[in-house]
Amino acid sequence: MKRKSQDCKSRLPDNSAVKQQQLPAFRLQLSANEILSGFFATGVFCLGMGVILLLSAKSIKEIEINYTEKCASCAKLREDATNFDKECNCSISFYLPQKMEGNVYLYYKLYGFYQNLYRYILSRSNIQLLGTDVKDVRNCAPFKTSDKGLPIAPCGAIANSLFNDTFVLLYNPDSSTQIEVPMMRTATAWWTDKYVKFQNPTYQNLSHAFEGTAKPPNWPKPVYELDEEDPRNNGFINDDFIVWMRTAAFPTFKKLHRRLHRIDNFTEGLPAGSYSFIINYNFPVSRFQGQKALVLSTLTWSGGSSLFLGLAYLVTGAVTLLAFFSMMAVHLKLKERKTFFLQ
Repeated sequence: MKRKSQDCKSRLPDNSAVKQQQLPAFRLQLSANEILSGFFATGVFCLGMGVILLLSAKSIKEIEINYTEKCASCAKLREDATNFDKECNCSISFYLPQKMEGNVYLYYKLYGFYQNLYRYILSRSNIQLLGTDVKDVRNCAPFKTSDKGLPIAPCGAIANSLFNDTFVLLYNPDSSTQIEVPMMRTATAWWTDKYVKFQNPTYQNLSHAFEGTAKPPNWPKPVYELDEEDPRNNGFINDDFIVWMRTAAFPTFKKLHRRLHRIDNFTEGLPAGSYSFIINYNFPVSRFQGQKALVLSTLTWSGGSSLFLGLAYLVTGAVTLLAFFSMMAVHLKLKERKTFFLQ
């Protein structure tokens, strides 16, 4: 037994500096004054950024028009799924009290629509959306195949629920004149989505690429007819489709729909005055007690009119400064006590 113990000891590595325990290691050593300075600088920076962001958000001009109740007759028509082929339009007038200078953006806003449900988010085929295989529907339940057994393209619950209301904005400079406001339907999606995550199949004729597939049940037309006027905005690379496929985190959300085309009477933005929206009502919300709205807004360097980021910076700065003053009080008290004992 003694011999065995000696053999084990002989196999142990030498007690040298090569051992991890004896290697020199870097240890960050900060004085109390350096730590307090860091907290103070962070707090001041966050407070300053919060104030700047809130002031920037206040400079944004925005108007929201909720058309849920104003288009109640169309909403009632859409409650019956058999009326899917019947058009329903409604008109909403509003007054713009101040001029919206610069770039103006049109958003649609939904209340009470949960795009964040787990099964809803998973119901899509990324292989299909990349144009690799338009018949790949493995993860698209419950919208994988049509009644005739054909694979649906694009498949899945997200694509099937595509927001499909359409809008025309009219400017009324006087009671007898109406001018259609020019809007651009491209450059509304994220660059990475448009050019990386979504691609059409490599066919010269897009309709041939989708032969042997079926359109989603809730769609009035197939994916290759989303924008026949512009082949760069048709099929899977249609901006409206791509924007909808990027799911929202909260049940109340808005998505970019159109951009003002700054030509003719609108080179400087939207002039103040009377306007009206002509809405082609297709997307039903009454069954889940939801609401729909349109938002016209300008932007600043910090983005939209959301106050969240500015308030987050303010709260972070206030908490950091509170921690700084608390630690400063403790530090001074301990310093006084140390001085007292040394005397």
